[in-house]
Amino acid sequence: MVQPLPPLNAVRAFVAAARHGSFKLAADQLGVTYGAVSRQVALLEQWLGRPALFRRLSRGVALTLEGEALLAEFGPALDRIGAAARTHRARKGAPAATILRVNALATFSLRWLLPRLTLFRTVHPEIEVRLTTSNEPIDALRDDFDVVIRGGPDTFHGYTCHLIAEEYRLPLCSPALLRQVALDVPMDLERHTLLHVATMPKLWNGWLITAGYPNLQPAAGLTLDHFYLAIQAAADGLGVAIGPRTLVSDDLRAGRLVAPFPDISLPARAYYAYIPEGSPTNPSGNIFREWLAEAATSRATLP
Repeated sequence: MVQPLPPLNAVRAFVAAARHGSFKLAADQLGVTYGAVSRQVALLEQWLGRPALFRRLSRGVALTLEGEALLAEFGPALDRIGAAARTHRARKGAPAATILRVNALATFSLRWLLPRLTLFRTVHPEIEVRLTTSNEPIDALRDDFDVVIRGGPDTFHGYTCHLIAEEYRLPLCSPALLRQVALDVPMDLERHTLLHVATMPKLWNGWLITAGYPNLQPAAGLTLDHFYLAIQAAADGLGVAIGPRTLVSDDLRAGRLVAPFPDISLPARAYYAYIPEGSPTNPSGNIFREWLAEAATSRATLP
């Protein structure tokens, strides 16, 4: 059943008057008379029924509580209508953007993909990427996606997998921390706080065994929920984290992080783009995954 809608001109007059706190300023904005705005607001109040939307003051008007609640709904709705109309007019007959539904790991999205999406949009303005994040296995996803980014390589029925970037993990910290406490050899970690990730509690143990110091005791430890929190804590000088090299490549190039032991690392799962097989498939998925692989090998400065 179609729900009845209030008169659109009355809604426009109400939103303009509410935002300006004045019927006169609303009239100037809309290019009508003061009386026209007053009549349209009265029409809307009549259509809605009590209570009133405005309190009339000696100078201007003020919203009632009910008016404020209505503005919170009507204002954004009008803004969306206006934005959609501007987009349609600007298109001038050009085809609508292709929607590309992408699901990617949360840390990969935050640390690597999001900073690069502007570059993709510049090269492919005809493709609109709709990104959601999840760490669920592909076969546990409830929605359909054109590209899914996960570790790999894995085999999932109905998907082909394509390498984006190799990955490995190594210690990371801020330059300021090294200026305070030297970190020239692994034994120097005894004077540092080690940052742990709750979901991967054995990372530091594995790295210390690889480095040849299985019994090393750090000055302190701090455990955080996720990789991106540990990376941020390292950048803020709270300690030394074990982090994924690819996902901090921008921070290393910019000098926000340093890798004191670049030659000692732990293997990690590479990043892969998984593309659904069969028909119909979204051809933009292959465009996107090819761009991902190119971006992973590029050292271009991000915007």
